[in-house]
Amino acid sequence: MQSHLHRNQSTGIKFEYMDRVGLYDAERLKHISDAVDLILKFTKGKSEADFLTDQMLSSSVLYQFIIIGEAIRNVDAALLDKYQYPWHLPKSFRNYVAHKYFGINLKQVYKTITDLLPEFKVLIDRMINEEANK
Repeated sequence: MQSHLHRNQSTGIKFEYMDRVGLYDAERLKHISDAVDLILKFTKGKSEADFLTDQMLSSSVLYQFIIIGEAIRNVDAALLDKYQYPWHLPKSFRNYVAHKYFGINLKQVYKTITDLLPEFKVLIDRMINEEANK
């Protein structure tokens, strides 16, 4: 891993970032699992009304969905193909959140969290475990 030091030209502030070519699929799957955990943690005990009116909550959740979609987009297709799931949906949702943010139906997002995300979490964790044991 290489470290790079850069200076913001407008502010003069120095910052450092780490650069590594590619992450492993296992790391991406862990990122997905962690993002799902955060969504479930953020929304635990929250009603749909809470979700619809709390901008910080809905924004935090939507950011985690972006992480999920981006990570899935970068997992090897051969690995994804081994597990039956409509992988195009979270990838598409990531693009929708990032580019069509003004048209997001938060009621549908909440329904996705409550109805689909726990089962998705089970699949991701199963993938992590099965792939780690190979």
